[in-house]
Amino acid sequence: MSRGDHIFVRRGRRYTHHGIDCGDGTVIHYVGGWGSIRRIERTSWETFACGSEVFSREYRQRLSVEEIVRNAESRLGANGYHLVRNNCEHFATWASTGSPASRQVRRWAMAAPGAVVSFGVADAAGVHLALVGGLGVGAYALTRQKRRADSTEDV
Repeated sequence: MSRGDHIFVRRGRRYTHHGIDCGDGTVIHYVGGWGSIRRIERTSWETFACGSEVFSREYRQRLSVEEIVRNAESRLGANGYHLVRNNCEHFATWASTGSPASRQVRRWAMAAPGAVVSFGVADAAGVHLALVGGLGVGAYALTRQKRRADSTEDV
């Protein structure tokens, strides 16, 4: 691994945790959980790895090493974590390419197309419940729109 690499570790069988290697023995990634707010921090390589083997994600095209590290550092202290829309993989992919994406979320959403399926997704900080599949994603989108409409009516 080297400076600017998008790195990840496997956490159990269900998911991976992602960050950006700073090249100095530290990693920038989401931390926190179990009632605390998840935020992006720089931690030691050992803290990130948590005893697991560390892997590097390869990209056909990615930003320069300096841009990747600068992107990651620009988000230090940010706390907008969301399992489906803004997780650690979204962050590391965005820092590396300029565009947020999560293969895990995509894979979960494709697991049961057209059906509502719920399953537990354990992460380093706690347990989340995600609705996936065509109907589940549609229901999520509708409730999100309703929440937005409700919040604008109060203004």
